[in-house]
Amino acid sequence: MTSFADSYLGQLRALVGSRELLVPGTRIVIENEAGYILLDFRPDFLRWALPGGACEPSERVEETIVREVLEESGLVITDVKPIGFASDPAWETTTFPNGDVCRNFAMIFTTRAFEGEPVPRDGEALEYRWFDPHDLPDMVANHRRSVDAWLRWKAGGSFQLT
Repeated sequence: MTSFADSYLGQLRALVGSRELLVPGTRIVIENEAGYILLDFRPDFLRWALPGGACEPSERVEETIVREVLEESGLVITDVKPIGFASDPAWETTTFPNGDVCRNFAMIFTTRAFEGEPVPRDGEALEYRWFDPHDLPDMVANHRRSVDAWLRWKAGGSFQLT
């Protein structure tokens, strides 16, 4: 498990401070057999979000999402499918409580193939819970848009740009 300070993003932050960084990353909608989706409760925003995270150098995006989900929750995911891409600066520019600013470029994946039970492991989530995708709790706004994109993808099968 890599600490934030040791990650590529953490190393960049040490060099540039809180200024806006362009961050390639991932998020995933993990769906269980009952049709519920997995969300994590984030300690930074005190809201629910999708699992995901930033890419490391020399890593493909599908490797990123598999690594991030394992590091954060202990789940082993397979058969990840890209269903959309989030890049709208109005939604994907995030100011964190510590003042750091990121402009996200996030590949949105989905899977129904996973092993294990989600358990917070690295401090990036306080809790994991399965939710009905049509009755969601208060979420980080850009992650809610990704769930909406996933619902459109499920209804029509086309790649979503948000």
